[in-house]
Amino acid sequence: MFLDETGAKTNMTRRYGWGPSDERVMDLVSHGHWETTTLIHAIDCRGSRASTITNGPTNAWVFEAYVDWLLAPALRPGDILIMDNLSSHKGGAVLEKIRATGAEVQFLPPYSPDLNPIEQIFSKIKAHLRRLAVRTERKLYNAIGKAIDTVTPADCLNWFRNSGYIAQKK
Repeated sequence: MFLDETGAKTNMTRRYGWGPSDERVMDLVSHGHWETTTLIHAIDCRGSRASTITNGPTNAWVFEAYVDWLLAPALRPGDILIMDNLSSHKGGAVLEKIRATGAEVQFLPPYSPDLNPIEQIFSKIKAHLRRLAVRTERKLYNAIGKAIDTVTPADCLNWFRNSGYIAQKK
């Protein structure tokens, strides 16, 4: 199982567009005040296991609450939880609570997003959010939930395979 965080804002919009070759593609983009939220998400090769959305960045208190209320109940004995080296992931109480479920904790090497299949999920989720171009916090929360629902077990299996965790059939 992999866990990571990503940010989402109310000013996200598509970066590219298609149009006639002799015309510039134009769209409206919000440049005013925007809200930032953080998605904390855990997945395995079958799909999403535990997610939450918070205002602002993830700190030790927020992450410990996530572990207590969402992650620990989703973990099973024998699970291996793989995370990056964010300091809030390494707090003693957090690691104890995760290990108390019978799960093992591993940390990714620094600067290795290519080893984390959840990064590919975040790419799909953010593309969905850009397509929706929501501009309010409430709509952003709903859009994140809908974007997570677009991630299928087949997607997760393929992303695990792409990251090298499942052997390719020849």
